[in-house]
Amino acid sequence: MRTTFGLVLAIMLIGACGSDSSSVGDDDGMASPDAGPLARAPDLKLVSPDIDIDPGQEVTYCWYFRTTNQKPLAIERWQSTMTPGSHHLILYTSKDDVLPVGTVTTDCVGQGTGAGVWTYSAQDAVGELQLPADDGTGKPLAMELRPNQAGFLQMHYNNRTDQVIRAHVEVSAYALADGTPYTKTAAYVTYNGDISIPIGAVNDVETMSCSVPATNKFWLMTTHAHKHAVRTTVKDGATVVFNSTSWEHPGNKLWTGPFYQFSSGKLTYECAYINTSSRVIKAGQSAQYDEMCMASGYYFPATGPMFCYNNIPL
Repeated sequence: MRTTFGLVLAIMLIGACGSDSSSVGDDDGMASPDAGPLARAPDLKLVSPDIDIDPGQEVTYCWYFRTTNQKPLAIERWQSTMTPGSHHLILYTSKDDVLPVGTVTTDCVGQGTGAGVWTYSAQDAVGELQLPADDGTGKPLAMELRPNQAGFLQMHYNNRTDQVIRAHVEVSAYALADGTPYTKTAAYVTYNGDISIPIGAVNDVETMSCSVPATNKFWLMTTHAHKHAVRTTVKDGATVVFNSTSWEHPGNKLWTGPFYQFSSGKLTYECAYINTSSRVIKAGQSAQYDEMCMASGYYFPATGPMFCYNNIPL
């Protein structure tokens, strides 16, 4: 799939003590436990404009918005729906308007500049993400949204039919009750920008390592790659904490208390590829021609999202 990121947020791994669970998710790494339906209305709802997708067309659009909430929200749950023809969505938040509110464009400004902070994503027609209700001290985890929050939705469409499809996505957010004490969670995201897969390569492994403070606790992790990848792995030293052989649906790892901490102080992420093309494959946005290798997860306690490009924290 074609995806870029500014500060992308994602999902973590395996191997600590305590209980954990796994669920299959989208190729952007987002999935959640089956939390069941909510009886109450969402505290925030975003509905993108309808876009006509021609037969056989594969295209990515971004829609730029401001949220309608007039007070800060501590988000405990995300839900989304996508009409047929939608491949995935990624919700980014940003400090300021990246483009004028209401803009819909295939030139998705903000993803690769750090202006956009990846917050939620889904590939399934109906998706959700339920944050842990107990951080180990009895407080729930939550993501923070400012009043009138700026942001944008990246929407990847792939119309495999012979008819025009009118497509849109909807994202709903549910907040904790006002005054509820909570612990802030945010993303830890890695990206390998130095991928170089030789012509004819079989099981070419591209790897990088990033520092992870020992105090960081992770509750969810996954990986992201394109179609040339045959394996994606996250390690804590020599310990494999996440491994997948599906580039499109890698799944993820979810933890409950005591969550996961990297005892080595390093998160090593690697992807193995096969290159049957007639050119060297590099890192890039095209799902057809380029590759990606990412590991990403939510951590806490957080002051904000963290991003590691190659092996350099930014």
